[in-house]
Amino acid sequence: MRTTKPITISLPTDLLRETQRVAKEETRTRSELIRDALRQYLASRRWQRLRQWGAETAERLGLKTEADLQRLLDEVRAGRRKTWG
Repeated sequence: MRTTKPITISLPTDLLRETQRVAKEETRTRSELIRDALRQYLASRRWQRLRQWGAETAERLGLKTEADLQRLLDEVRAGRRKTWG
């Protein structure tokens, strides 16, 4: 059973040439190189979204410093704060 599905993408000529050059340097196929690049992009995007969520949550909770975060964690651990927000 095939674990990949072929797709067609369009690349500008210069990007295609660079992709081919790098794939050859790394002794990889273009598909391997593009799959890896896409995986890295998606992982980076997930981290960006997580950082954004963290920044929004910190702002909502009024956390400006690591000391503020530590104080909140201490409250939660001591049972003095039951909910987030």
